Amino acid sequence: MAAADESRAPARKISVFGREFSMPRSRGLRVAIGVLLTIGGILGFLPILGFWMVPLGLLVLSYEFAMVRRHRRRFVVWWERRRRPD
Repeated sequence: MAAADESRAPARKISVFGREFSMPRSRGLRVAIGVLLTIGGILGFLPILGFWMVPLGLLVLSYEFAMVRRHRRRFVVWWERRRRPD
């Protein structure tokens, strides 16, 4: 049943700077991508890897884990308040 439910589930999408990107349907693959991006970002001082990978990895993980999602939502609220003119 889990495989059948997974094939019917709509693809999750991530919105980055106004563009939407589809994520894999497999939860394990999404978690692996998020972890690899975060670890790669920590090694950002090396060639090819960059510190930009850390926030992207955390964004991917935020769709899977409530703790990371909570921090992402707080950041979005803070960012929108900061951008809004008084």
